[in-house]
Amino acid sequence: MEVDAALKMTRQMTSKRKPDPQTRRQLLRLAAVGAVSLAAGEVSLAAGGAAKSADRDVLDVAIIGAGLAGLTAARDLKRAGCESFVVLEARNRVGGRTYNHDLGRGVISEGGGQWIGPGQTAIFDLARELEVDTFPTHYAGKTVVLAGDARVAQDLQGGLGGDEAIAAKLSALARGVPSAAPWEAQHAAELDRLTYGDWLLQQGVKYEDGYFLALAAKLSLGGAPAQLGLLHYLSMINTADCSYERLESTKGGAQETRFVGGSQVLSIKMARDLGDKVRLSCPVRKISGWDRDIVELHTDQGVVRARQVIAALNPALCNQIVFDPPLPAGRSQLQRLWPANAPMRKTVHVYERPFWRDDGYNGQIFQVDGPVFMAYDNSPPDGSVGVLSAFVSPGSLPGEPKAAERTLSAIYAQALGDKALHPKQFHDLDWGRVDPWSLTCIHPIPPGFWTKWGEFLRPQVGRLIWSGTETADLWPGAMDGAVRSGHRAALQALGAMAHRSREA
Repeated sequence: MEVDAALKMTRQMTSKRKPDPQTRRQLLRLAAVGAVSLAAGEVSLAAGGAAKSADRDVLDVAIIGAGLAGLTAARDLKRAGCESFVVLEARNRVGGRTYNHDLGRGVISEGGGQWIGPGQTAIFDLARELEVDTFPTHYAGKTVVLAGDARVAQDLQGGLGGDEAIAAKLSALARGVPSAAPWEAQHAAELDRLTYGDWLLQQGVKYEDGYFLALAAKLSLGGAPAQLGLLHYLSMINTADCSYERLESTKGGAQETRFVGGSQVLSIKMARDLGDKVRLSCPVRKISGWDRDIVELHTDQGVVRARQVIAALNPALCNQIVFDPPLPAGRSQLQRLWPANAPMRKTVHVYERPFWRDDGYNGQIFQVDGPVFMAYDNSPPDGSVGVLSAFVSPGSLPGEPKAAERTLSAIYAQALGDKALHPKQFHDLDWGRVDPWSLTCIHPIPPGFWTKWGEFLRPQVGRLIWSGTETADLWPGAMDGAVRSGHRAALQALGAMAHRSREA
C-alpha cells in the first residue's frame, strides 16, 4: 500500500548521502496519498492513534523551535495531511538564527544567517515554493585589508584569498571524510587528533596566507584554526562537493546568493501559513515521559501532550530543558559538551547609497588587528540604499550603540574614505546577548569530539526526534542544512504515525 511505499522510500533516502529533492517531494505526496486512503477506510494517518484514544488533547507531534528546521517539519506534516501538531517557540518571533533589520522603505539587512550557494538545493526549493526571489551577492571591485595604519586594496574576484595549494590539499583530504558521519571516515581517529591549526603548521603555511585561511575558518565555523578539529573542517569541505573554494568563496560558493526581503522572510511566510499552530513566547522547560507512549512538554503556557516530539534545536540548547527520565549517557554528553562559544555579533551601517562602488570598491573590508573580521556590501538588489554590514568580535566594541557606531565608522573611513563617517542608521545584533535561546550561531567542533560523540547526534531517543541544522547530513550549520533536517524529521514522524495506524 502507499504508506508502506512511503516508509520504504524513507529508509532508502536516509541511507543515501545526497537525498534527491524529487524523491523527497514524491515521498511527501505518497504520505499524503496514504493519509487519504486510510481516511477512506477506518482511520486517517494523521489521526490514527487519536481516534481510538480517550485522550482527546494528545497531539500527534509537538515541534520545539520555530526556525527553518521546525517550521519546515511543520509545513511537511501539514502537506502530508497531519493537522494534529503544534510548534512551540521560546522567542517572541519566528526565524531562529535568521533575523531581518527593517531599514524602512521596504529595505532590510540580515542580522543572522543570510547566504546560500551552489548545491544547497533544499533551501532553493523552499524559496521557490514560497515565492521568495533571490539575487547575487555583490562582490565586484577591490577588497581592502587593514593592518594598523597600513592599507592594501586588491581584487579577490569573489574569493577569500589564501593559498591555492593548501586549498587543493584540503579538498583532496575532504573526499575521505563523509559530511553525514565524519566519525566513520577511514582515518577518523588520526584526523580527529589534530586541530586545523596543527595541520596548517605541518604544511609550513606562511603568515600572510595563514591569515586568510584562518579568517575563512572563523567566518564559516566560528573558531580559529587552533580551536577547530581538522576532521570537522574536512567534513564541512566535503559537504561543499569536496571543494574548499565552494565552501569559502562568494563567486561560485556558499556566499553567492541572497534572498529578496531577507532570509527571515522564509520563516515568516511558513509561520503565516501555519497560523495558530505556532505558539510564540512558549519555551519548553521540561519533557516528561519521552520513553513512554505519551510525552508531556511543560511550557510557560501550560503542558502539551504529544505522541512524538521533534526537537528542532541546537544541541547545546537542549541543556536548558529538564528531561525526565534523564537522557541516555551518550546523547546527554553530546549535548553537554556541544560547543556554544561562537555567538557572533553583526552590525549594520546604512548610507544614502553604496558610494564605495563609484571608486571601484566592493565594500569588503578585512581588519587584521581590530574588531572587524569582515565588513561587506549588504545593499538591496537595486542599490538604492548603501548598506555595510560587518562581523565583529564580541566584546571588542563599546556596548553603547553610538560609541560602537563611531568606532566602526572610523574604520570604514580608513578603508573607503570620509563618506563612511556619516551613516544614516546603525543597527547592532550581538547574538550572545540578544536572548537566551541562541547561545551560538555556528558550531566550532573541537578535535576529538566527532569520534567520541558523533554517533549520538541523530538517532531517535524514545519519542524524541532530533532536528536542527547541526543534525543535517548535508550543509550542517547552514540554512540549507536546517531545511534538510526539517524534512527528515517530518518523515520520521510520519513513519511513526503510519506504524501506529497499522497496529491500531
